[in-house]
Amino acid sequence: MNRKTILTCAITGAGDTASKNPNVPVTPKQIADDCIAAAKAGASVAHIHVRDPETGGISHSTEHFREVMDRVRAADTDIVMNITAGGGGDWIPDATDPTRGGPGTDMQTPAERHAPVGELLPELCTLDCGSLNFGDMVYINTADWLREHARLVQAAGVKPELECFDLGHVWFARQLQEEGLLDDDLLFQLCLGIPWGAEADTETMMTMKNKLPTNSNWAAFGIGRMQMPMVAQAVLLGGHARVGLEDNLYLSKGVMATNAQLVEKSAGIIENLGSSVMTPAETRVFLKLRDPSTGKTAGDVVARETAGGVA
Repeated sequence: MNRKTILTCAITGAGDTASKNPNVPVTPKQIADDCIAAAKAGASVAHIHVRDPETGGISHSTEHFREVMDRVRAADTDIVMNITAGGGGDWIPDATDPTRGGPGTDMQTPAERHAPVGELLPELCTLDCGSLNFGDMVYINTADWLREHARLVQAAGVKPELECFDLGHVWFARQLQEEGLLDDDLLFQLCLGIPWGAEADTETMMTMKNKLPTNSNWAAFGIGRMQMPMVAQAVLLGGHARVGLEDNLYLSKGVMATNAQLVEKSAGIIENLGSSVMTPAETRVFLKLRDPSTGKTAGDVVARETAGGVA
């Protein structure tokens, strides 16, 4: 079991959730405020997407990311920042011409996806590790695109969080490592319960965990009602956890959640299992993250036998 747990809060996502829960933040100020609230509730890391402030829809604007990060860094509450680099891969075939993308399609090149990361240099960024039938659309990450994207992240010196939505994504991450496109001390995020990828259950989580490279750090999350059960399961299997309104809108059946409430509830589960939540400072040391204020690595890694989280 993990004795010290990194707890990530995924603040807003990119899906059509703002219309379903009024607590989903939309503007850069609202997203930043929720990052700060999540930190005060006990989160170690804030994972952020940004949205169009007018429509609430998808945005890839570097300036929106910049405003969120500037507001969070100016606050007196610390949290590790993890920005998405996984946007711009949504493909929905046009109903009359399937060779073209229809309404809802949103595609970017690897360089375009990387632009906010390369300019803003967050402590962490996501690197999705494969394509997926994502609900009724296809989320596209071809192998050569991912190789190009991994090179860009590596050159920027930002630590990638390797998001794996299915078992084959873990396989491809190992391939990227063999090709020298990922540095040591890999960090994985096992994304469970998204139709039609890996299921949110113990057997699936354990199978994916067992396929990770030796000495990898890993976390997992489940969506919807499986969010809190997957928090408990990840901690018991030696991993870290993620919650937040990107993945689940409810605190309990029929009760809309806030990000801070989800962090508080999950932190309680973690502590009741006999673990404790890492502070942002502990997280930087454990993951050997670059300090955004100095550009230097945040110190030697915490001893693994005391911090846990090793596959």
